[in-house]
Amino acid sequence: MSHEPATDSTTTRSLETGMGEKGLAKGTVGVLGAVVIGVSCIAPAYTLTAALGPTVAEVGTQLPAIFLAGFLPMLLVALGYRELNSAMPDSGTSFTWATRAFGPWIGWMGGWGLIAATIIVLSNLAAVAVDFFYILIAQLTGNAAIAELTQNLWVNIPTTLVFIAAACWISYRGMQTTKAFQYGLVAFQLIVLAWFAVAAFSHVANGTAFDATPVSLDWFNPLAVPTFGAFAAGVSLSIFIFWGWDVTLTMNEETKNPDKVPGRAATLTILIIMAIYMIISLSVISYAGIGETGLGAGNPENQESIFAVLAGPVMGPFAILMSLAILSSSAASLQSTMVSPARTLLAMGFYKALPESFGKISPRFMSPSTATITAGAASAVFYVVTRLLSENALWDTITALGLMICFYYGVTALACVWYFRREAFATARGCFFKFLAPLVGGVILLVMFASTARDSMSPDYGSGSNIGGLGMVFILGMGVLLLGVGVMFYQRVRHPGFFKGETLKRMS
Repeated sequence: MSHEPATDSTTTRSLETGMGEKGLAKGTVGVLGAVVIGVSCIAPAYTLTAALGPTVAEVGTQLPAIFLAGFLPMLLVALGYRELNSAMPDSGTSFTWATRAFGPWIGWMGGWGLIAATIIVLSNLAAVAVDFFYILIAQLTGNAAIAELTQNLWVNIPTTLVFIAAACWISYRGMQTTKAFQYGLVAFQLIVLAWFAVAAFSHVANGTAFDATPVSLDWFNPLAVPTFGAFAAGVSLSIFIFWGWDVTLTMNEETKNPDKVPGRAATLTILIIMAIYMIISLSVISYAGIGETGLGAGNPENQESIFAVLAGPVMGPFAILMSLAILSSSAASLQSTMVSPARTLLAMGFYKALPESFGKISPRFMSPSTATITAGAASAVFYVVTRLLSENALWDTITALGLMICFYYGVTALACVWYFRREAFATARGCFFKFLAPLVGGVILLVMFASTARDSMSPDYGSGSNIGGLGMVFILGMGVLLLGVGVMFYQRVRHPGFFKGETLKRMS
């Protein structure tokens, strides 16, 4: 393939497609590093403590079945991502691939969905990290009042901004620094989760569990969920807890084998996370049962943080390790999640879908410079505004994340189907990986997008906040997507080249 020099001497651009190298550090991430960063981004310790309780409240002992149901579309979509990455390894991922398949308008919105979702969740991760930071200090000092400092906005907001700035600084220093930061934190949280599971099963075996509940095959049967509404709500929650594996693909220009390593890492990440979730969910239900009193996993008072309630009884004097694991999980994810929006913004700047300044690379660290700082600043501003307005607004926006996740994952999966439509049926492998798997996964997620959008219109959805009888989750979720449409039309006026197919060409 022929190339021509781009505006930056470190980049090249293909004459046929417009795709090109952006100057990122090549060959710095292998399969292990990518999987570690992928697991970190999903943040199993933080995600499980927040998601287990609400999911049990919806589906009871069918928690493992719901995890399997949420796992299936994610795996199918990941297979489609792998095929797209093999054909077009590009840090823009959803943005680049959807543009090549469907054109600039859908591609731009696919990129916006990814950026908006990750920036919003960065705010949440920083908030959780700060909460557990003060909880940990309170535990270490024996002063319970310190844990209450997180409720003081004059303490909470500056501390949260420090956490975001630290994560941004590590990301700015490139993938080598990111890997060094992640290895220890990810290993620690996985060790603590394994410790918790072994201890819980030991209590069950010794007869000292709170509500010992023998594992049953029925737990794995999704048809045993009492209502479709409960099933849909459970799947929506489980899709959220698997989200983040695609960070392994946004690093594709920095991996040792861009055609193969990111796809393998994405698949391995999902499988490892599924194993972790299954073991922990079984241990929690076996130890605590699903009752709505005491330590029961169905107790509404336990839903905000199931590990905060169970760690003491299960792990005894070592319970403090769980608080430290959740803190390290959210802090590690805060930093690794910064990778995705920064590289998507980089690609959008490189292809002139956004101002070219977003395409700048740090000459020292060979990482996105303007894009990383912008992602950090945007998440900081978002957190400050929503926290000052209302704590409910912050959590409702997190609930609305499901809309954006299902949207951009679904669009990217269907981009795989359309991009490979002429060659998918040449082989049995191509028929499954390039057509059937991404088609089924993408359709499931887009159906979930429509279902969640409909349900979130209810004023009772999320925190119960509403405007004129319309649920706040729907207003925030659709509002963020509509904001993207407005920014897109503004960019069309200011930078028309991308929208005319001059900088990144649609596949003919």
